[in-house]
Amino acid sequence: MADARVVVLVRDGCHLCDDALAAVTEICGRLDVGWSMKDVDSDPKLRAAYTDHVPVTLVDGKVLSYWFLEQDALVAALLQPPILGSDHA
Repeated sequence: MADARVVVLVRDGCHLCDDALAAVTEICGRLDVGWSMKDVDSDPKLRAAYTDHVPVTLVDGKVLSYWFLEQDALVAALLQPPILGSDHA
């Protein structure tokens, strides 16, 4: 995931996750930005930290949103230069 500026933490059967993924797919595609998704239930630490908050959208390793992704906020975050040395979740 080193080349993914955006990481979306999701869960199977989550309709808000589907909405966030659709927005991230469109915006990151338009801006040519790498992104990935990770099932929050696949990692005990992520599950403990975010279980009731999915989807969680991270940009450069920092939380941008819980539950609802504001598309304008994602675009604004991605127009900023990447944070050097971030682990991108």
